[in-house]
This record gives sequence, C-alpha cells and structure tokens, in this order.
Amino acid sequence: MSEKRTVTTRDIAEQLNLSVSTVGRALSQDPRISQETRARVEQKAGELGYVGNLAARLMRGAPSTVVGLMVPDVRNSFYSTAAHALTQSMGEGGYQVMLSQTDDDRDAELAQLRGLAAAQVAGVILVPSPNPRPEAVRLLRDLPNVQLLRHLDSIGHHWFGVDDRGVLREATQHLVDLGHRRIAFIGGQLGFSTSNDRLSGYRDALRGEVDESLVVHAPPSSVEEARRTVGKLLDRKDPPTALVTASVRTTEGVLQELTSRGVDVPTELSVVGFGDESGFSWWGPGLTTMALPVHEVATQCSVWLQRRIRSGGIKGPYGSSSHGYLVERGSTAAQ
Repeated sequence: MSEKRTVTTRDIAEQLNLSVSTVGRALSQDPRISQETRARVEQKAGELGYVGNLAARLMRGAPSTVVGLMVPDVRNSFYSTAAHALTQSMGEGGYQVMLSQTDDDRDAELAQLRGLAAAQVAGVILVPSPNPRPEAVRLLRDLPNVQLLRHLDSIGHHWFGVDDRGVLREATQHLVDLGHRRIAFIGGQLGFSTSNDRLSGYRDALRGEVDESLVVHAPPSSVEEARRTVGKLLDRKDPPTALVTASVRTTEGVLQELTSRGVDVPTELSVVGFGDESGFSWWGPGLTTMALPVHEVATQCSVWLQRRIRSGGIKGPYGSSSHGYLVERGSTAAQ
C-alpha cells in the first residue's frame, strides 16, 4: 500500500489559481494578503489536509508563529487557567502556543529553553524557577520574552502578575477585623517572588504582632504536604483560631485535611483561601477566599508580547500588577 502524498502549497495554489508565494504569505498571515484570499487559502488547506512545514518556512525567512509557554505545574489551576487564556488570545493573533512544564527544576527549565530556542520560536512566556541557570538567562536575552505571575530581575523587567502582597494583606485583615489574633499562614517556599510578597502581605496586616511558630511553608504544588502542615498546626496545644493560605494547591490540601478530620469550620477554625476554584463555593460552609484575575492577567500578557514581537522590541521595563478581591462565604466568623 503506497503512502499518502504530502500536500504542498503548490497543490493549494493550483486548486485556487494563485501563485505559490501568495499561498505561502496567506498561510503565514501576511498582512499584504487580503482577508478574503487568506480565508480561501485556509479553507482549501483544510480541505486538502495541508500541514505546514515550520522548518522550511523559517529557512525561507518567514517569521515563526509559535510562542513557548513555560509553567511549573499544569495541574495547578493558576497555570491551566493562564494557558487557556493565552491560547485563546495568541490564537486570535495568529500564533500557536507550545506548552512546557518545568516542575520548578532549573535543569528542566534550561532544557525546555534550549528546545524552544532551537525551534526559533517567536517568543517565550514563562513562570520562572527561583534560580535559573546562567545559560537560561542568556538564551532569554535573545528571545522576546515576558514573565507571568512571578518575576526575576535577572531575567528582565517585563512581567504581568497579581498584587500578591495586597491579596494576602486583605485576606489576613479580614480575619483581624473579625477579632482573630492567632492567625496561621501556610505559604509556598521562600525564594519565589510570589511567596515572598504573600508573606509580606500577611505580616503587613498583623502589624508586627506575628507568632512565627504559626508561619509555615510547603511546596506550592504539593497537596499532601499542605495536608501534613495544617495537621501539625491543628495538633498543637495552642492551635490557631484562623488560617490563611497562599497558593491554590495549598488551599486544596488544607480543605482536604479539614474535611478528613471533621473540623467544624468556622466554629473551631476560620479559613481564608487563595484563588476561587469551582469547588470552593460549595465546600463545607462555602470557602471565603481571594478571587484572582488570572485570565485577565494572562490575556494582557499575550497582547503585550504580540505587540513586542511585531514591533521588534519595546524600550524600557514594563510591569503590570492586578488586584484580587475577597469573596466572603461561610468559612470565617468572629472570634
């Protein structure tokens, strides 16, 4: 049985009575080609089963339409929400998103960046690890890039994120206003810009009156570690009366452990979560939590990077910090 012949731009051109160069430009979203012609070419390409040859296009000098997205953990809804928004926004601009997971491992991060650089991607959107390899930083200097949610000065000064300090300040202040003073904090590993800022927001609200034994950290991607951590807090002789979490996965772990132990929330413990997942509203009495505009932040990031790619560069640093907001439900009560 003979193999199916690969469809080429010449086949499309012959079917539409167009030149090969016109077809190539239409498929690469060249603005010199009319919208009507581009639509005809794309329709015919779909009918014939055409698959573009990226390597050949790049050799001809055509710009890449692929953007790399590097995140630590695709299971974290923070990053899956961002990936969804970026894919939508980039697609509207004629770009495709190539997703990479780093697990916050600097060697994995470097390997992914090498692959993206070798593929000559148009740009990179990344959630950086806390301590990237020097080679990774050098590779990023040669690629249009923007940091998402986290930011490191060693990589650059273009980033889009959430006001993490303000988010935890508001979450903790809500508990302070209810009369709580023994408020525990479960945050991610220090060293990440997000973790550091969230801890600072918690401290801001307590105005220096912090019981350091109630400040604990767990890997931001580990639900099981979050369960163990809150378990230790609850087993103390003097347990906290309230708790704030500083990551989505940590919140999930805390809720699982509280449910497993049958803790009466908010009578025994008031809880403020981080992020507003679909299940948080119906967990127990309903979780009071900080809702975060991740979809909007990712979309803004996408629009900015597309502009940077097309303009050949944007001078000066750029940072955008969006605010979250408190969603009050039944998991908090006056002390």
